[in-house]
Amino acid sequence: MDTRRYFLSIAFLVVIASIFVKLHTSRNTTFCYTSIATLSDTPRDANCFLVNEHGIFSKVYYLDDASAQKYKRVGHVLPGLWDGHGHLLQYGEMLESINLFGAKSLHDARKRVVKYARENPDEGTRDQWIRGIGWDQASFEGHMPTAADLNGEELKGKFIMLDRVDIHCIWVSQAVLELLPDPLPSIPGGEIVREPGLGVFCDSAMDFVRQYWPSTKPEKKLRFLRAGAKELNKFGLVGIHDASIIPSDLKLLEQAVGDKDWSLRVYGMLECEKRNTFCPEAASRIERPDGFLTIRSVKLFADGALGSWGSAMIEPYSDRPSTSGSLLLNATDLTHLAESWAALGYQVNIHAIGDLANRLTISALSSALRSTCPDMTLAECQVLRRFRIEHAQIVHADDQKRMHSIGIIPSIQPTHATSDMAYAETRLGKLRTLTEAYHARSFLSLNPILGSDVPVEPPDPWQGMYAAVARKSPHTGLGAGGSKEGWHTEEALTLSQAVRGFTTGPAYGAFLEGKAGVIEPGSYADWVVLDEAVEDMNVEGLRTLKVKETWVAGKRVYKRDE
Repeated sequence: MDTRRYFLSIAFLVVIASIFVKLHTSRNTTFCYTSIATLSDTPRDANCFLVNEHGIFSKVYYLDDASAQKYKRVGHVLPGLWDGHGHLLQYGEMLESINLFGAKSLHDARKRVVKYARENPDEGTRDQWIRGIGWDQASFEGHMPTAADLNGEELKGKFIMLDRVDIHCIWVSQAVLELLPDPLPSIPGGEIVREPGLGVFCDSAMDFVRQYWPSTKPEKKLRFLRAGAKELNKFGLVGIHDASIIPSDLKLLEQAVGDKDWSLRVYGMLECEKRNTFCPEAASRIERPDGFLTIRSVKLFADGALGSWGSAMIEPYSDRPSTSGSLLLNATDLTHLAESWAALGYQVNIHAIGDLANRLTISALSSALRSTCPDMTLAECQVLRRFRIEHAQIVHADDQKRMHSIGIIPSIQPTHATSDMAYAETRLGKLRTLTEAYHARSFLSLNPILGSDVPVEPPDPWQGMYAAVARKSPHTGLGAGGSKEGWHTEEALTLSQAVRGFTTGPAYGAFLEGKAGVIEPGSYADWVVLDEAVEDMNVEGLRTLKVKETWVAGKRVYKRDE
């Protein structure tokens, strides 16, 4: 018996010793900087941290200058930024297509298309359409473009499909129109623009056209994903909430994320191959141990976009009294879908822009919470489920109260306010704009998530912060109508609040608090290096800020050319 105890004791000591050796010989790399904003209470202030071989912060601490000098790097550190709402694949595609953003006229837009067609003679065939994004009829004297506007010697016979700035309408060429049946059917939840001529299809009508669009080859989509991720790193972005991933594209994303040089964390929202449906057989739940890919949420769409009069409003548009926009599905179907996905354990995130769409979305999410947690209050259940409204752009005062009472998370894109301020009041009227539209400060208690909606808007989070704080265009530095004053500054955020909107806000909305958006022991070793500390920044400087370096999982993934 004594011999047996002796050998058991020896074995126990060997195990303890091996664990001790492993803990103390694990590779930790020391980094010290001029300053580190941890955005954490553990600790609040630091100038050094250790990163282990798994890409995790193992220690965050303060060293005196003399001791830190050996490890000192020049720069001010902030936790890595997240884009709380974007579209990675579409962004990568945009990088290789026609950029129509900022086109000042129909002539300007057409000139860009012609230039692209000339430089890419192999595109425009039945098997490979010319693609582009960024046009806005507001720059075309308010008239929607037509297929005839894409005619001419250099474009004749070419297959062209161009996304509107908000990706809620497409503008196609005559060659594409000729693929469609005649007469064109009416499409619920969609609009086929017929005046001044055919060529533009909005919301659900886009899917009708896209069924004729040749599918993009997998290797090309992989290239889009990789290019998009690398480009986002340049802005200090370490992660994105990808707001629409269909199952077939998810397989490619899994492949891309498996690359050893992949450099972007993705929190993805699953969308069925057919929009606004229930597809449990195709649904996946993914949580990679390294934190680079998480799928536990779904994306539904309640309405279209404001710019094309597609957002669903309670009252008619002020500048088009004949319409109140359109719902992409009725209240009953929206509620049923929300309940069905919630029952499977998914976080439910619904696109809603107009005040009617937001009202029905809040009702649908409330019903899903009620059915999911019958023994809890809605607010208690929401803490566990964290349902979101993507955009929450125009919300009636009564429904704002409902959001606050339940805790529904608004996912906001600050540059939407500054891009739309040129026409928002014309669309909505003064009172509706003042009381309902583009709120940010009013939602602070709801852990708002800030993002860009890339490629609808540029992905630069610093420009997003500028828009949130100054309420002015990051492109011009001006407010509505060229004013030097910000637009509805009563809803402006402080810079500190805006920074949290791109860090701790997305972390909470993705169930990643303590892992992302902070620098503390146990969190992902993701950080961005800046030339100056955030608290010392001039707000106007955000418009042109360029990060020095971006680090993901303890590896440098971007370094600015000096």
